Amino acid sequence: VQLQASGGGLVQAGGSLRLSCAASGRTFSSYAKGWFRQAPGKEREFVASINWNGGSTYYADSVKGRFTISRDNALNTVYLQMNSLKPEDTAVYYCAARRRYDYNSNAHGYDYWGQGTLVTVSS
Repeated sequence: VQLQASGGGLVQAGGSLRLSCAASGRTFSSYAKGWFRQAPGKEREFVASINWNGGSTYYADSVKGRFTISRDNALNTVYLQMNSLKPEDTAVYYCAARRRYDYNSNAHGYDYWGQGTLVTVSS
């Protein structure tokens, strides 16, 4: 069972990136998914979450209106579209899956984690 995050990189402030998280080893179509991030010297924080069928989403206030989480269950993949990026968005971004239908903003509510992808936003 693996979650593989990709799409990170270096971008200027105001730019966009799309992160992807592909699951392998089993089907995660009935699991809620989430994105978290951890900046240097800071604790891991919630970014966005989506329920099992994509019908409900939830965002941290710091990214609301700029980031969009979505999923394609046929591809076993969850996405995070990040627009209007700011230097304070710089962090390692992690995808996660939980064995429940409903979304959750608490990292302890997730059962599987990807390895992380680095996003760096320059000013």
